[in-house]
Parts: sequence; structure tokens; C-alpha cells
Amino acid sequence: MSEITLPLPSSPRPASRLPVLIGRCLRLSVRNTDGLITALALPVILMLMFVYLFGGAIHVGTRYVDYVVPGVLLVCVAFGAGTTAVSLVQDLTSGIIDRMRSMDVRGEALIAGHVVASVARILASSLLALAVAFAIGFRTDADLGRWLAAVGILTLFVFALSWLAAAIAVLARSAEAAQGITFLIGFLPYPSSAFVPVATMPPALRVFAANQPVTAVANSLRALLSGAPVGASAWHAVAWSVAITIASIALAGALFRRRLD
Repeated sequence: MSEITLPLPSSPRPASRLPVLIGRCLRLSVRNTDGLITALALPVILMLMFVYLFGGAIHVGTRYVDYVVPGVLLVCVAFGAGTTAVSLVQDLTSGIIDRMRSMDVRGEALIAGHVVASVARILASSLLALAVAFAIGFRTDADLGRWLAAVGILTLFVFALSWLAAAIAVLARSAEAAQGITFLIGFLPYPSSAFVPVATMPPALRVFAANQPVTAVANSLRALLSGAPVGASAWHAVAWSVAITIASIALAGALFRRRLD
């Protein structure tokens, strides 16, 4: 009598596990009460601080609340990226990667789960910042098409910085190191057009501010939301975001493989 061999169930593809890992990262964010409160309070504090403390002394040719909204959004993006790096490096140093590899789950899926969860968290924080802005007088002439373009550019930049934060987390050996490195990312909105026009800066700083990604994104969002001509800033913002994403994914993958060796 011939032996009947039943086919073994095929293991799920890594992509099929991604929703589970995204859900896990989101649950971790909700359970991290201190981090959640900070992420939600930061946009409110920044919006009120810049508009009411500094707005009266800064002249930008328009109402400062309308000018500063993109800047506050980008600070939230940078802060959220730093949180992502710390959260991911905690996973990488806790032994969870070894447990996932024993269950035939690729570590890259864990990184991607953190990135997608980061995008969701940062967009939620940005939505809160916009709500506060409207409450204190922000007004826009943007139609639906301009709003969709603004959301698309912001989301693409959030995705890029989240992957950059993931690469930093793989490189760092501790949460403190990851937090220190991502501080540089959090500093980028300040030497840019996010809060004051680049033309008001000293010449040397002006060159850097005019040619860094935050300025391109801030100018694009500001033009789209105000109904002004966007010009080339939107293409510059997209190019910066795509370049950062591609480089960060490649770097994160290479560093992760090296870390496992």
C-alpha cells in the first residue's frame, strides 16, 4: 500500500504579517501613555507658543498664524520620527528579532511595521495641529485639489523621515543613541523657512536653509494652503522625499543584514 504524503501548509508571506506587526506597533504607541500625551500635546503647545508668544514680533507679510502652520506640522513630523527610532531600537535590543526569526518572520517586516505605524501616528498629530490652528484663526483659500496635494506632499515626507529614523535605529545600539542622532532631524525645521522667511537669515545660514528639504516642503504646503502659485517647490519637496526614502530603505536593509551577521 503506497504511502500518502500530505502537503505541508505553506508559511504565510512576510507581507501577510505586516498588518499584524503594524497593529502591534500601534498598540505599543497607545500603551506608551507618556509618549502618547507628548505627541498630542506638542502640536498644541507649539501652535499656541509661536502664534501668541512670537507672532506679534515676527512680520512675514501676512498673518503669522497662516504662515507658521506648515512649520508646526513639520516639527511634529520630526518629533514623530525621533519617537519611531527609539521605539524600533528598543525592539531591536530586546531579542524580539530572534523570536520572530524562529517563527519565520522576516525582521524587515518589523521595521516596515514601525514605519507604517509612525506615519499613522504623525498624521494624527498633524490633524490635531490643524484643528488647533483653525481654532485660533488659521484660514485657507485652498480647494479640494490643493488640500489633496498638500496632504500627499506631507505624507510622502512623513514616510521618508520615518524610514530615515528606522535606518538610524538599526545603526544605533541604544535608545539614548537613537534619540541623540534623531535630535538633528528635529532641529532641521528651525534653520528653514518653516518659521521665518529665509531672506531674513545671515548669508551663510541662508544658503543652507534655502537648500534643505524642510524648506521645500514648508514652501509647498504654505503655497498650496494659501492658494498662491506653488512653482518648483512642490517638485523639490517630492524629489527630496523620494531620495530620502530610497536611500533610507537601502541603508536600513544593509545595516540590518550586517547586524544579524
